[in-house]
Amino acid sequence: MKTKKCKQCGTEFVPLRSTAIACSYPCAKAWVDARNEKLKAQKAKQEAKIDRQLTKERKEKLKTRNDYIKETQVAFNAFIRERDKDKPCICCGKPLGESQVGGGFDAGHYRSVGSSPHLRFNEDNCHGQRKYCNNWRSGNAVDYRLGLIARIGIERVEALESDNDPKKWGIEELKAIKQYYNQQLKLLRK
Repeated sequence: MKTKKCKQCGTEFVPLRSTAIACSYPCAKAWVDARNEKLKAQKAKQEAKIDRQLTKERKEKLKTRNDYIKETQVAFNAFIRERDKDKPCICCGKPLGESQVGGGFDAGHYRSVGSSPHLRFNEDNCHGQRKYCNNWRSGNAVDYRLGLIARIGIERVEALESDNDPKKWGIEELKAIKQYYNQQLKLLRK
């Protein structure tokens, strides 16, 4: 018979059978033990992956509509910040600070989300705004309107101001909006 190379220690040997893979019983046992450990580790890894997937699905089922609104708002605000990062503040015209604590600037809404929730994902209603203008000056509505007219025009501003149609998004619609703004954000970052 031809010689074979031992799968465990690598030495050449003359096998007694054509199916032999090791030169001796200790090498064969060590090879089988190592293979079993490898298979056990692969199985544990697969089980952990399945467990993570099941946990993710369970968490997804527990989410409320408000949870989806919050996630969508985060994606929308990230898009607005990226879109407006090189523009001045919509209110005061000062540069938007990127390196400041908390991101430097907000995605500020002209008509607030509290008073006009149906406009929360309207791109004309939301622009880059310094934190000072948004938080400490309560949105700085008068200057915001002037900056908005300069940026998008009086017709679109008046359309925003007259839009009072209530809107209630479904969960699937919110998922689609979130996915859309995540894709738009990726395109802007390229």
